[in-house]
Amino acid sequence: MSKKGKLIIYSGPSGVGKGTVRKELFKLDDLKLTYSISMTTRSPREGEIEGIDYFFVTKDYFEQEIKNGAFLEYAVFVGNYYGTPKKYVDELLDKGFNVMLEIEIEGAKQVMEKCPEAISIFLMPPSFDALEARIRGRRTEEEEIVQMRLNKARHELNLYDKYQYVVVNDSVEKAKEEIANIIRKVA
Repeated sequence: MSKKGKLIIYSGPSGVGKGTVRKELFKLDDLKLTYSISMTTRSPREGEIEGIDYFFVTKDYFEQEIKNGAFLEYAVFVGNYYGTPKKYVDELLDKGFNVMLEIEIEGAKQVMEKCPEAISIFLMPPSFDALEARIRGRRTEEEEIVQMRLNKARHELNLYDKYQYVVVNDSVEKAKEEIANIIRKVA
């Protein structure tokens, strides 16, 4: 029987590099990391696969699961539900995997309340100016959207102290190593 895995809450503002650092962490086999698949009521996009990208369900089913207490966290975004199924995460943890939830801060708060044993990591930019440069450097969004992201980031950056660990992403390699060492220490 393998040792039970740890639940890892991983958050940070848009543009901080969460996805880039996560991809590097997943290359480290000793961490036994796996990624939780979310459930959603939105329709699959081209190329998305049921059970790989998301668990696609109806609104009625999702709302029944909310009533059943089946989610670690959930939210509504652009008229669709998104959530982390508790049963799926528990099965992965029981198999000895360390399950990483890369989630928004509101969802992270929900998980922290339900799972106080979870490890929480906040990825922080080296400065707000650096974060703004990263967001603007993408050149993929209108100015109004950029401003919304920056305003949300200002708010989120004030909540870093709700997390057990804060890692500054001034270098992907350095942030990856720091987070890997946290996971090795606690898992």
